[in-house]
Amino acid sequence: MARLPLIDPETTSGDIRASFDRMPVKLNIFRMMAHAEANMIPAMRLGNSILHKQKLSAVNRELLILQAAQLEGGAYEWRQHVPIAIGVSCTQGQIDAVERADYDAASFSDAERALLKFGREVVENVRVPEATFAAARKHFSDQEIVEAIVALGFYMMMARLTEATETDLDPAAGMKVYDGGKK
Repeated sequence: MARLPLIDPETTSGDIRASFDRMPVKLNIFRMMAHAEANMIPAMRLGNSILHKQKLSAVNRELLILQAAQLEGGAYEWRQHVPIAIGVSCTQGQIDAVERADYDAASFSDAERALLKFGREVVENVRVPEATFAAARKHFSDQEIVEAIVALGFYMMMARLTEATETDLDPAAGMKVYDGGKK
């Protein structure tokens, strides 16, 4: 049971109501975020831009989101993003390796290994050692590196929101929510 009551979308108004009305599934994470009225719409826009507008590939993005969820203990994000990861062509082997924090697994390309090692440093240590940063730069543009940091930070925030409030897990909505954000 969530530590705070979930906002009923039917009781909201204005931009928040309009945002809920556009959602194909009114997930508990959004119903919890709605307590922060001034932040909900900007957070939703940032989340949508991460999912649909970054240069970073969908596979790389989902590997990083799963990594943030695994490292942060974000059960909610893990449940929602495993089906999305599969939907954008991550393999079950890659998902299993991220779950084990095995970033040297054979299921990853050299670029994915470098990205996940970079991601671990961002999440766990904030500062990234020079060798790890250089390895990521061999495979990713400046834009993709910054996008990776933004994606990790956003999903770290969302894990903290759901874990601190003990937001009830929804059934995985997967690609329905993902595809709904493309509009």
